[in-house]
Amino acid sequence: MNVLEYVAEQYGYVLIPPLLVFAYSMALRYYRVRKIRERYGDGADGFVFDGQVTESEFERAEQRNQQIFGAFDADCAVKTGTGVFVGRKEDGALWFSGIPYAKPPVGERRWKAPEPLDESEDVFEAKYFGASAIQVDYEGSILKEHRQSEDCLTLNVLVPGKKTERKRPVLVVLHHGDFSYGGSADPLLWGDDLAKTYPDTICVTFNFRLGLLGFIDFSEIPGGEAYPDALNLGLLDQIAALRWIKENISAFGGDPERITVMGFEAGALSISLLVASEQAKGLFQKAFIFNGSPLMAFETPETSRNLAKKLMEETGARTMEDLLRLSEEQLDKATQKLAMDLSAPTLDGKLIPLDVYAAYRDGVASDVEFIVGIPSNERHSYKSYVGDQKYADYVAKEAEFILRYLEGGYPAAAKAVRDYIKEETAKTSAVEANAKIFEQVYALTTYESAQTVAASGTGNKVHLFYWDAKPLLENLGSGTVDVMATILGNRRAAQMYGNVLNPDIAETLQALFRKFEKGEALALHNNEIKGIGAIDWKAFPDALVVSEKAFRCGPIADSLTEVKELLALLEE
Repeated sequence: MNVLEYVAEQYGYVLIPPLLVFAYSMALRYYRVRKIRERYGDGADGFVFDGQVTESEFERAEQRNQQIFGAFDADCAVKTGTGVFVGRKEDGALWFSGIPYAKPPVGERRWKAPEPLDESEDVFEAKYFGASAIQVDYEGSILKEHRQSEDCLTLNVLVPGKKTERKRPVLVVLHHGDFSYGGSADPLLWGDDLAKTYPDTICVTFNFRLGLLGFIDFSEIPGGEAYPDALNLGLLDQIAALRWIKENISAFGGDPERITVMGFEAGALSISLLVASEQAKGLFQKAFIFNGSPLMAFETPETSRNLAKKLMEETGARTMEDLLRLSEEQLDKATQKLAMDLSAPTLDGKLIPLDVYAAYRDGVASDVEFIVGIPSNERHSYKSYVGDQKYADYVAKEAEFILRYLEGGYPAAAKAVRDYIKEETAKTSAVEANAKIFEQVYALTTYESAQTVAASGTGNKVHLFYWDAKPLLENLGSGTVDVMATILGNRRAAQMYGNVLNPDIAETLQALFRKFEKGEALALHNNEIKGIGAIDWKAFPDALVVSEKAFRCGPIADSLTEVKELLALLEE
């Protein structure tokens, strides 16, 4: 018997099963990648959802929760301060969907700050998602297939496993969407694997007002003085939702003193503003921010006032009374027409400080721990959402704002950006040039947020991570969509959006995030996750760099931009 025969005989039962598992995993991945390439081609058409959502899912999207007057399943019921809600059991977890967290913002409450619900002992179904907010039906938005209404202030709660007396940490996910689209029914947030990924966490998602109904200034409209909060209603909705969660999550088994908020793009920007708002003080203890910074709250009252004027012109309204009489159909039509004119959060000096970075330096976020994430290849994701027709205008508007901002305080950087756009336009196109500079400035200002909070001298713990994984399809980009699906464990959603989760990256980031929400050190010892080496994720300025090949820790500032003059943004 030779040596190879001896080894095979003695150790084959140890070596062969793992090899078979590995081969099966690779074959399954190859199959999934092939199916995505068949459906998406080169990805040039952006996100495609036709045929990916089942008929039963569409039917469920159209169903509405009803009040219950008779018997109900007490094992699926939770009593809160605003009612008893009866969810559904699925795969060993309890799902509660479409729970109102404020009074419907309709009729006289349209464009008013959210009003708390009355105390109640009435019983309601909580089996179906509430309506998504009225929004722009972009080509790549899956929620254009979902019911939309101005009556959208609802939330969803997932309770993994059985209810216990022990209070669990709470994860609240704020959806993405540029404040003009998106919602909690997106499968990226609410995937089938969420309960398995976070078996010891109560997970919550919610909707808030968008676009014309969430961010608009009526101060120059006859009767508009009665609507002083319209400028940032979407943020006020978020605060109302977080307040409801804080007051009621213990009924679901959650710990109101261990709430982590997670946000992507618009959700990340929202969180970066909420940590500076006195009204949101104490509503969460930890924050995960991916691709968003206070700088992107660039709208001014003038921008929002102009939006109000355009709404009047589009609808023929002359007064606020006329606007209140508009139907949802008219508001939806105006939303589609004014898609490129919509506003976003405004630094008003009331809800949000005029200088959020100064507030950071003064320690306003001292009681919050952060993970701040930055993508390296995000810009194509925007195109995949908004579509070819709107993309050029979208990135041109962002580039124009960036130049105005830089000219106000960084003239050398502004000149360098203009030169860069000119050079890139000659090599590729104006659209690509604007998109690249938008991506770079967004990355830098997200980094700046982490830097400012970390330097505040108030003991904040800030961890930075850099998503440097290559996209499966270059035209779809790799950033918000992939990170969201990866960290939340939503395999099917990743495939719907044109990617296949890397199991090593997913398992590692999920393990680190579970440690973060529990207050444990962000470190893994060698082989704590099979096949993954030791990771010691240091606090800022080092970053955890994630690629499809490896994890490493180190500085990233120089990797964020091709325009080195832009690094002046980080020198204050």
